Amino acid sequence: MSNVRVAGTGLTPFGNTPERTSRDLFAEATVAAFEDSGVPREDVEALFYGNFMGELSEHQGHQGPLMAEAAGVQAPATRYEAACASSGTAVRDAVVRIRNGEADVVLVGGAERMTNLGTAGATEALAIAADDLWEVRAGMTFPGAYALMAQAYFEEFGGEHEDLAHIAVKNHENALTNEKAQYQSAIDVEDVLEAPQVSSPLGLYDSCPISDGAAALVLTSDEYAEEHDLDAPVAITGTGQGGDRLALHDRDHLARSPAAREAGEEAYADAGVSAADVDLAEVHDCFTIAEVLALEALDIEQVGEGISAARDGRTTADGETPINLSGGLKAKGHPVGATGASQIAEVTKLLAGDHPNSEHVPDATTGVAHNAGGTVASATVHVLEEVGR
Repeated sequence: MSNVRVAGTGLTPFGNTPERTSRDLFAEATVAAFEDSGVPREDVEALFYGNFMGELSEHQGHQGPLMAEAAGVQAPATRYEAACASSGTAVRDAVVRIRNGEADVVLVGGAERMTNLGTAGATEALAIAADDLWEVRAGMTFPGAYALMAQAYFEEFGGEHEDLAHIAVKNHENALTNEKAQYQSAIDVEDVLEAPQVSSPLGLYDSCPISDGAAALVLTSDEYAEEHDLDAPVAITGTGQGGDRLALHDRDHLARSPAAREAGEEAYADAGVSAADVDLAEVHDCFTIAEVLALEALDIEQVGEGISAARDGRTTADGETPINLSGGLKAKGHPVGATGASQIAEVTKLLAGDHPNSEHVPDATTGVAHNAGGTVASATVHVLEEVGR
């Protein structure tokens, strides 16, 4: 079975650009990805594209062919929608397509235009990733849903808001050197604790921003990379996907993420590694409590111990396992459809030594990208390994 090389990555800056369309953003990301890869556009055999709210933010459906046109490729194109895990699922299917020999070159990525909706409009649009009948109509939003998960965690395992504050501080610190990040500004624990409350116990700095942005990856087979002498030292060696009941009230536990655990176990087994082999990870920290749940689902932290990981320095840039060296969703930004592919791009650069924060992980060979949809009813996990130039 062929490994899948990450031949090229491309990201737009994440941030507040309401005047730019998704097709404009995705075109910019793909230009960067093709330049980085050295792969000609005519070699692309398929486009897998993630987007969540295009119908609501741009009145635009059927985006696959539109994005192929924006990218300048002539290939069958498919849009993936799995809420915030949209491009994570697109990457997974691209990996499978290459591995089974149906393609040697796939362009994969995603984009989202959100800020043109305003805060209230974007919050309402995001809410459709929850159960409309039982959650949305009752008034639940995602800040409220993750606040319920945080309350359940504190009740079962202990912890307090100050523990979560250290996660926000860490991820803002990591984003300082990331020129693509939405927030390149440091904060301290007091800033987090004194910020306006959004939904108890979560405050403003516990929450990721509303973002516009795009990400693109050029993936190739091992054979294509070798035949074309590509500089592609990082491969996706493991992929996994998990699922859970959509509505929170239908789940056995609010303080655990079985979908992420299922995806992680599948990805680790696929790559032939364990959590002990993971040198760094980009995890889906849409809210600070989400990082805790992700680390425990991936076995990077034991259940009940993830809450103290940032506070005790285990997941800081110079800790045992640095988490979200890009700044994460919390500080880098979260243009929903682009996030999963952007995490793969960040891990690739970190392992290749091409990231501003690679200096913190000079000997890293194995990284993980964890992408979650909604309240983690959908999850994908990918293992990436440095395989040499």
